[in-house]
Amino acid sequence: MGAGMILHQALARCRTLVVEGPDGIGRSGLIADLAREGFLIRRSRGHLHHVDPTQPYRELLAAPGRLAIDGSLVHELVYGPLRRGRSRVTWIQALDFAEAVAERDGVLLHVTGEADDTEAVDAYERALRTLSQHVPVITLDTMDPGRPARAPAPPSISQLGCCTKTLTIS
Repeated sequence: MGAGMILHQALARCRTLVVEGPDGIGRSGLIADLAREGFLIRRSRGHLHHVDPTQPYRELLAAPGRLAIDGSLVHELVYGPLRRGRSRVTWIQALDFAEAVAERDGVLLHVTGEADDTEAVDAYERALRTLSQHVPVITLDTMDPGRPARAPAPPSISQLGCCTKTLTIS
């Protein structure tokens, strides 16, 4: 079964997708595909609220229907320390966000490919590995669409007792 078919099956089961990946990874084609699949597309508005950076995302997740968010708090977890020495988002806030996405039948869609910033690529992998304990993560490699996808990892029980799954699409 090809990567496109596995991705399509995964998307058919999801009501919420949060598209994540390093700056410079082309996501516009994927976002356009998600819009054609019936997802309402929302992009992060740039600057986070200084008191409650999670507020805009909680509001988005409260909306009805199928939703795809291009970028989220994970971007701040990665780029905050790289650009300013610290993140304005705490890990507690990020984990709460991940659980809210999971409760909304959602996944984090980790887009990978050729990127110049290896520090950001490594930081995304670490952040998403941690968040995958609270929300399923699908990895989509934009550089190798013909390579067969790896099967989903078997479900595991996290420390909080939630089922987690990781599906890697290459």
